[in-house]
Amino acid sequence: MIVPASKGQWFVIMSLPIASTHTGQHPARNPWILPDRTLTVFYGCPEMPRLSHYFLPRILLNQGRVLYLDGANQISPLLIARFARQRGLEPSAFNTLIRVSRAFTCFQLTELIRRVPKILGAFAADVLIVTALPDLFFDEDVRDREARASFDHALEGLQEIAMLPISIAVFSDATSFKTKRQDFFQQLCKQAGQVLRVEARSDSELSFSCEKTAPLLSQ
Repeated sequence: MIVPASKGQWFVIMSLPIASTHTGQHPARNPWILPDRTLTVFYGCPEMPRLSHYFLPRILLNQGRVLYLDGANQISPLLIARFARQRGLEPSAFNTLIRVSRAFTCFQLTELIRRVPKILGAFAADVLIVTALPDLFFDEDVRDREARASFDHALEGLQEIAMLPISIAVFSDATSFKTKRQDFFQQLCKQAGQVLRVEARSDSELSFSCEKTAPLLSQ
């Protein structure tokens, strides 16, 4: 359930399943509906990787395909299977529509992002989800120069992907880090078409605040 709070802000009851299968553009900018051909950044809530799972049922129920680049290494097949069973489906109905690639270092995540156009040739995804960007690039074991070069290449890859007919959603917990590389997150938001801050209000509610939005591309 989505409860309007003020212009550009919503309160969401996470404990209730999302039953709607509407996939078009919502006039109220429903935060659960990813805009077409736009890079959207979600940040602010410590459980951002888990939050990304709750966008999957709406997409998968409409036979949309998802390419999931798991930089946080927290994707839960059990949670996805639960989503399917709650809707009277076998887990395989969802599993065939999602492809997961894991990254354990910032260099691996950059490489995955750069390979997305090639991957789409074999797996025509409608949505690209990326977790832990730029979080992985804050690793202090990686020298600053190398981290910055790799992150620049990742942004170049996202810019190339944004030219394709695909929705991109990045789920980041970057603002919880204390690092001199915090400008990475600012660069990501600058490149994004939409930025949403997610905050926990209670055990069962989240608020979505739209901090940046761009005109949507027509089909």
